[in-house]
Amino acid sequence: MSHIPVLLKEVLDGLEVKDGEVFVDMTLGNAGHTKAVLESGAKELTVIGIDVDPEATAQAQENLSSYLNDHSIKIHTTYFDSLEDVLEKENLQTFDKILFDLGFRSDQIDNPERGFSFSKEGPLSMALAGPEADLQADEVVNDWAEDSLSDIIYGFGEEKFSRRIAKAIVEARAKKRIETTTELANIIYHSVPLFYRRGRIHPATKTFQAIRIATNSELDRIKRVLPVVFEKLNPGGRIAVISFHSLEDRIIKRFFKEKAVEGGARLITKKPIIASEEENIENPRSRSAKLRILEKI
Repeated sequence: MSHIPVLLKEVLDGLEVKDGEVFVDMTLGNAGHTKAVLESGAKELTVIGIDVDPEATAQAQENLSSYLNDHSIKIHTTYFDSLEDVLEKENLQTFDKILFDLGFRSDQIDNPERGFSFSKEGPLSMALAGPEADLQADEVVNDWAEDSLSDIIYGFGEEKFSRRIAKAIVEARAKKRIETTTELANIIYHSVPLFYRRGRIHPATKTFQAIRIATNSELDRIKRVLPVVFEKLNPGGRIAVISFHSLEDRIIKRFFKEKAVEGGARLITKKPIIASEEENIENPRSRSAKLRILEKI
């Protein structure tokens, strides 16, 4: 399944990228949003693409190669909270427009070897940076203390049965190391009450989200980079963020509101923009997407 960029028209309309501007895509992926920006009519753009997934940046390089004659495009394989280092390497002090799409690509989820999906058997990885990452989900699941597991499952997954799940994981790994996604999903499934197993979503959904967030330090990276983004943004510049769960959205909402109250920015979106019913039908992953846009004054 190919990856479809979420809220594409809304991102283009909200960012208003103009001729000669510096545009930063903090979560480049396969470059779906960036490609649309380059095709929007703005001339002679400087584009900085950042993504920690080497598979993504290799694909993006290929997807954007035909635009190199008309625009300056530089791609960096690193975490987005390395923004300052990236700008320094490119001899840039500031930029004009910036986009975060905090969701996951379909090809990441669909590839069992990446370990993101509990419905496909694969190794417990979940690391956005791939096998070279400092931390893999396997270590979180098998080596972290029961209290730590319970805390992240509750805090990052908002899972009400976090204690039961953490206890079941610790009991299972005492017998043998937990090695695969389906093995972990099965442990979670049998640790929760019967009524919960029959719910609308799989009982492992929130725990897998929590372990993935912990493995990649996702929320900490967002919190760390937002002040840097705002500092480096030119007056009149805009930040657009697409988030997919409440924890991310809460961080973005709070930061944007804080800057608006301080008088240094204005909210382009008073409420988050969500996908139309038509887009939801065409691209089901857009259902949970929320787009917020801030303009620096």
